[in-house]
Amino acid sequence: MSFVDYTKEIQVVEGKQPLRTIDDIISKPLETKPDKKFYIAISVTLTMLMFGVIGLGLTFWYGIGMWGNNNPVGWAYDIVNFVFWVGIGHAGTLISAILYLFRQKWRTGIARFAEGMTIFAVMTAGLFPLIHVGRPWLDGYLFPYPNQHSLWVNFTSPLLWDVFAVSTYLTVSLIFWYVGLIPDFASLRERTANKFKKITYSIFSLGWRFSNRHWQHYEMVYLILAGFATPLVLSVHTIVSFDFAVSILPGWHTTIFPPYFVAGAVFSGFAMVQNVLIFVRRIFNYEHIITLNTLEKMNKIMLVTGSMVGYAYAMEFFIAWYSGVQAEQFTFFNRALGPYAWAYWIMVTCNVVSPQLFWFKKIRRSIPIMFVVAVFVNVGMWFERFVIVVTSLSRDYLPSSWAYYTPTLVDAMILIGSFGFFFTWILLFTKALPVVSIAEVKAVVDGAQPSHKDH
Repeated sequence: MSFVDYTKEIQVVEGKQPLRTIDDIISKPLETKPDKKFYIAISVTLTMLMFGVIGLGLTFWYGIGMWGNNNPVGWAYDIVNFVFWVGIGHAGTLISAILYLFRQKWRTGIARFAEGMTIFAVMTAGLFPLIHVGRPWLDGYLFPYPNQHSLWVNFTSPLLWDVFAVSTYLTVSLIFWYVGLIPDFASLRERTANKFKKITYSIFSLGWRFSNRHWQHYEMVYLILAGFATPLVLSVHTIVSFDFAVSILPGWHTTIFPPYFVAGAVFSGFAMVQNVLIFVRRIFNYEHIITLNTLEKMNKIMLVTGSMVGYAYAMEFFIAWYSGVQAEQFTFFNRALGPYAWAYWIMVTCNVVSPQLFWFKKIRRSIPIMFVVAVFVNVGMWFERFVIVVTSLSRDYLPSSWAYYTPTLVDAMILIGSFGFFFTWILLFTKALPVVSIAEVKAVVDGAQPSHKDH
């Protein structure tokens, strides 16, 4: 089937004319004014964001005593949310970089959106290290710059390693995302009649002319960036896991945390990408680009990573028993049967039990069911971070210092605000930039490269 024939067969919802080209289909959200649904959606997300702003205002004015943190639970929602959002940002680089290196064509419909989601998730995660220090106006001391007081950061602290790892990951992800957008900026430059948009697209397209020389340089740079970004998928959440693993606290001091955190990050990241893409493909009529086969492959990856997470849960109990350390054994017994047992079993049900439904093909290809399972996965992964952080701190070596942690309204407001911040950026992204790569999709449709035999 030729490329022209393919585009003629593409139909949108009833009552509209068929779209003639891939460019028209993907560019349409950028060339039309926002409708009522968009304004309703962004009103909801901005309201959620306002809750977070009020919560942060109360925190900055009265201090972190507005949170539920106590002694010994000095880390709570702030670190839980940080680890959760860093994990959400992992799927984008995995889809874009690793699947690109393996020449997986099914990534083309979802890679651009996943890359954007990575950046917004890491931006959201970056807010929490800045606020959980209690004095955000002193955050500049997190960066190792020369100063007259010769005051240097603690390079042996894994909290500082987070600063370097997350900032590097964000920088590389931004560059990777932008390089992939260059051909699309050029396409949009040629399409628009708006003078302001034409100037903007011309600047960001860097003089792209679709020449053979430009494509050769582009593919080489994109390949190098993909190779550079791939180890970051493993390194970033590995370093985040060191916040816990290098301590001597029972439940944290374990070598399984780095691979366990990476698998969990990919697991939750894919679930979030899928949740949002289900709405995107429906709203913008991208069903023929973000296909059901693509969503099914994402479900298979979630099944694999969910099984890895379940294995890690079981192995933690085995290692605690095998170690013979009484404090370690008690920590995991306390997780499953102690005062936070409700959180532990929500975590296990959502992360281990619910993904097993994807063994069945009918469920893997059912959009309502896969959406619900992905929501459960995100809920379960948030509770996983909650269980790791809170249960280990609430009962440590000294029974006299044990305490039960209860989050406050301000904690909940900041959590809601983080989701509002994230989804507001997602909505703005859908109206400002193409959420699907025009160049990549056009390169893999049937007949696009007849001499290459679809390679």
